[in-house]
Amino acid sequence: MIKFKSLNQSKQFLKILRKKIINAKYFSIYFEKNFSEENNNLNISFVIKKNIGNAVRRNKIRRKLRGAVQKIIKEKRAIDLSYTYVIFGRNNVYSDKFPLIVNEFDNVFKKIKQIDE
Repeated sequence: MIKFKSLNQSKQFLKILRKKIINAKYFSIYFEKNFSEENNNLNISFVIKKNIGNAVRRNKIRRKLRGAVQKIIKEKRAIDLSYTYVIFGRNNVYSDKFPLIVNEFDNVFKKIKQIDE
């Protein structure tokens, strides 16, 4: 089973935020290639801006995004573990259906693989 590992320091976030970005309907994803040999963890962080809503709404958006990533990992293995990802969730995640979010993640991670090649 692949475990999520979140970024801890603001230096790490700032380093990733200067790298490549893909904007989607439900989120924006920043990513950078890792150079470490450790491949049993997925370096991913979910960020929700405070102006989106109260804590309950932000946590629900974060749970939906995390669940979509876990579903893709279990079913398709489409996520490259050699990258670090920072995902900024958007407000429309709260109201839209879960399969739409999973489909959007699948498309974005395919784009990331194409960019790398």
